[in-house]
Amino acid sequence: MRVLYSFPHKLGADRICYTAWQQVRGLASAGVDVLLFPGVLARPVPDSVEVHPTLARGKLRIPYKLVGKLRALALHDKIVARRLEKLAGQVDIVHVWPCAALETIMTAKRLGIPTVLERPNAHTRFCYEVVAAECKRVGIGTPHGDYQASNAVLDREEAEFDACDFLLCASEFAARSFLDRGFPEAKILRHQYGFDESEYFPEAVLRAPGKKFTALFVGVDAVRKGLHLATEAWLGSPAAKDGTFFIAGELTQEYKERFAKDLSHPSIVQLGHSRDVPRLMQSADILLMPSIEEGFALVCAEAIGTGCVPLTSNACTEMCRHMENALVHSIGDVATLRRHITDLHDRPELLTRLRAGALNSRAELTWTAAGRLLFRAYEQALRGPDRVERSAFRTASSVDVEVRVKESSRC
Repeated sequence: MRVLYSFPHKLGADRICYTAWQQVRGLASAGVDVLLFPGVLARPVPDSVEVHPTLARGKLRIPYKLVGKLRALALHDKIVARRLEKLAGQVDIVHVWPCAALETIMTAKRLGIPTVLERPNAHTRFCYEVVAAECKRVGIGTPHGDYQASNAVLDREEAEFDACDFLLCASEFAARSFLDRGFPEAKILRHQYGFDESEYFPEAVLRAPGKKFTALFVGVDAVRKGLHLATEAWLGSPAAKDGTFFIAGELTQEYKERFAKDLSHPSIVQLGHSRDVPRLMQSADILLMPSIEEGFALVCAEAIGTGCVPLTSNACTEMCRHMENALVHSIGDVATLRRHITDLHDRPELLTRLRAGALNSRAELTWTAAGRLLFRAYEQALRGPDRVERSAFRTASSVDVEVRVKESSRC
């Protein structure tokens, strides 16, 4: 199988750039012949991957700030589409990323090559609406970064949604956001992301008895990731009296001012941006991630890889299984999250059992496993929409993916 993989950003940098880099490495390890078109290559890829940067030549790069981000993405799309024209008969499938895909998709259609569009998040319109509503509810005027609504981005991405053959969704939550807007089940392919087991692994020994109870939050988009919900639940639990809650990630000035009282509590420590997240997870008992929207909660997979127990919303249920390797609450249910924190603070035997469950499930969530699942998704795409199977997700959720369902069981 030969895949043309188009990614318009700095492959191997942070966030989705890291995700795409790991995805390419996972595909290579699964035996896929990858023809890679990154905007810029920021980290090396396996020797078997053929690389053709579109927005860089040697050390020279086309900066987004010079031409504008959307123009740069459109340029990448145009370059890849032209290269694809010359590759007729040499490519089996085309894998594209949002906002830089429409011309490539249309070219692939003319050539009869199936296209799969990566969805690192839920439907864009849904994301805008949910984040805007939560910002309004808590008194934040400006959504973070990419979650500031843009008609130009929305129009381009919705055109891509319609034009592509398949949507690659890494979570049932993301898939549901498309199904709810009328997209057919046969257009959606499931896969997953993962964690790097060379970076995220448990400590050699269990934590010593009597060690201070520790919680961790990792994220850059505080409202979308529900940090304010986490701090409210933490401060209402007995853990705030003798434990520590570490926050790893940059917060906007507006967010820090809005929640200054909570964030200034002596049990809460703001670390800012941290490059030592694996060590933080190794030393933490629980990860608090009450997201209101997710494409795939990568930090939950990383936490599971270290034995740090996720306490998360039901936007993250592919990997987080209630009372098996995590505790799951309905989105926005602070009372249940508070009870979950209290239970794990007061019941060390429950924490130990869930930690063991997390470590038992870690092998399902590596990038190597993700590469094999993506390969299976490609195989389904090549068989056609009538043969798409819904069972591509490896893990089963113990909580329904509907946004406001009640928690299925109590601790």
